[in-house]
Amino acid sequence: MVETSYQGQKRTRSDFERQLHRLEQDSLRMGALVENSFLLAHAALFERDLESATRIDAQDRQVDLIYRQIEMDCINLIALQSPVARDLRLLSALMQLIRDIERIGDYAENLGEIAIKLFPYPPSPYLGELQVMSNRCRAMLAMSLEALANLDENIGLQIKAKDDAVDDDYKQIYKLLTSQRLFGEAMEPVMLMVLAIHHLERMADHATNVGLRVAYIVTGKLG
Repeated sequence: MVETSYQGQKRTRSDFERQLHRLEQDSLRMGALVENSFLLAHAALFERDLESATRIDAQDRQVDLIYRQIEMDCINLIALQSPVARDLRLLSALMQLIRDIERIGDYAENLGEIAIKLFPYPPSPYLGELQVMSNRCRAMLAMSLEALANLDENIGLQIKAKDDAVDDDYKQIYKLLTSQRLFGEAMEPVMLMVLAIHHLERMADHATNVGLRVAYIVTGKLG
């Protein structure tokens, strides 16, 4: 039986949609690993669980592998299938948002390293404020992955408003840290705390980006 042109186009479209679905699933799998890395970093920082910190590196290597595979698959689909309209938006936005997710994973790994370096010192008096900031960032990451899973532009756009609270946390904690009076005490814990709030602030920015990119996939509108 000779395949008609219409049947061939239908089969090609079906194959293309399967590949798109696989890319979306791989992106969510990558996001789940990054979310778990963040949980491990959180436990290391606030529960002084150094074993959790040591597990982040292996996960981050896995995240990097998935990131590179998704990026290559997106490039191949764009080059070979010449997608148009919403499909092209999806592929181009995926390439950008997986970079945001990968960067969140890198910052989670950095937080784990900070937890290890902070361990020998007494807990910072501002650890509670840092934990509030971390919880906000974790919620933003969870929202961004939910938006991606459901291609929900409303959830994606809501994340941007939550970033303001994280920025306020950053300013408040930075002011507290830099106003400390240290008499013969080590500066390293203060510097590490400053690095920690910087990493959290950047994680929130990247989670915001993921939400905005999801909204772009759905609506075609930037910002």
